[in-house]
Amino acid sequence: MTMPMTIRPTTAADWRALKAIRLAALRDAPTAFGVTHASAVAYSDEQWQTRAAGTDRAEYVLAFDGEQAVGIVAGVVSAKEGYNLIAMWVQPDYRGRGLAGGLIDALKARALAKGHRRVVLDVAPENTSAANLYLRQGFAFLPEWEPLESHPEISVQKMAWAAR
Repeated sequence: MTMPMTIRPTTAADWRALKAIRLAALRDAPTAFGVTHASAVAYSDEQWQTRAAGTDRAEYVLAFDGEQAVGIVAGVVSAKEGYNLIAMWVQPDYRGRGLAGGLIDALKARALAKGHRRVVLDVAPENTSAANLYLRQGFAFLPEWEPLESHPEISVQKMAWAAR
């Protein structure tokens, strides 16, 4: 018997699952994120626990298949842009099952609950599968570009979603 998929915000107790899925994402797609695998692997257990517990400025949402995390997304509040979607990734074996959309929907709900009516993200337009996912989720490209923090040679474009 298989357990149903669960999508929920992390708690401090989820730190090992958060660490495992985040490091897997950084290994799988090293140029898709603003953090490198080398920097994330250096975080202490206490830092992972703090991240998993969430703060007013940052929180993670994971998709679980039983006890195993199989998808991740995070929301970070910045003074400049408001609520930002970051760290979006689903394990390759779980892609195409609607988990990415479920993670994004959960993060939109978290943003709205915190009073943010707009969610912003960065994506490399050549990452067509990610860009198309975000377009299907109601995000639109903005005429704003910047270098990816972890790989400054890669330019990413901003996308935004606004609640109606």
